Amino acid sequence: MAAEERNRRLAVYMETISPELPPYLLELEKEAALQGVPIVRRDTLRALILLLAMKKPDSILEIGTAVGYSALCFLEYSDARVVTIENDPERIRQAKQNILNAGKSGRVTLLEGNAEEILPAIRESFPFIFLDAAQGQYVHFLPQIIRLLSPGGVLLTDNVLIGGDLIESRYAIERRNRTIHKRMREYLRSITEREGLVTTVFPVGDGLLVTVKK
Repeated sequence: MAAEERNRRLAVYMETISPELPPYLLELEKEAALQGVPIVRRDTLRALILLLAMKKPDSILEIGTAVGYSALCFLEYSDARVVTIENDPERIRQAKQNILNAGKSGRVTLLEGNAEEILPAIRESFPFIFLDAAQGQYVHFLPQIIRLLSPGGVLLTDNVLIGGDLIESRYAIERRNRTIHKRMREYLRSITEREGLVTTVFPVGDGLLVTVKK
């Protein structure tokens, strides 16, 4: 059996032994797919749900709201309040409406603007941070994210394998993607070499980097 077909069948099987998502999240998944909006993949979501159950955070910081799907997943599978940051006006509008429709506005603070400008102004720390924004900006966000992560806290960074391009030589990457490739490698090198952190990559979705602050 070809590896691609085996992986497809494994993914289908994993869905059969995973709890069904609430109807409003299933509907939001469909809408995001129709609009071409990237959201957390199912295998990544399963990992997030497990880590939420283990960590039981009372607050979560998310960088990259998009249409609010992952924020709603955090609210559905934990008792935490969520602070989430988004820069795109249309995504902000959609996220606000989706969160309102789900009846969870009271547990969400949506900060509108550039995360690089917003993060330095945040004064509280968080036991759980989810980074799922523009991949080329991860390395710029890192110092502030580490500052905001509580001791013992968990940082989850999504899409670190950038579609498998990460393992390729810079010269094998399309010219338009080389900056993202370079900056992601810088991010991974910075976070894995930083003292006081324990970090590993899990091959779920497009690569989920899990970091714990000692």
